[in-house]
Amino acid sequence: MKTVSMEFPESVFSALRKDPNEFAQQMRIAAAVKWYELGEISQGKAAEIAGLNRADFINILLLYKVSPFQYTSQELAEEIASFDE
Repeated sequence: MKTVSMEFPESVFSALRKDPNEFAQQMRIAAAVKWYELGEISQGKAAEIAGLNRADFINILLLYKVSPFQYTSQELAEEIASFDE
């Protein structure tokens, strides 16, 4: 496993009322959610980055109001139409 080190002003932690470990965990989750939302990574990889299992990651997606489904409306329509064939 690789370690990434970042520096932040002390005021960030007090402004967000988070200790550095909690802040780091929330950054991992936020990054994973955004990358998943943009379609850059799979749900499984996003859960791994967030340090969560897939079920917990899906629950986090719902809290962030991000769909757990990576389908455009066109792709969904095509998928549904394929069941009629």
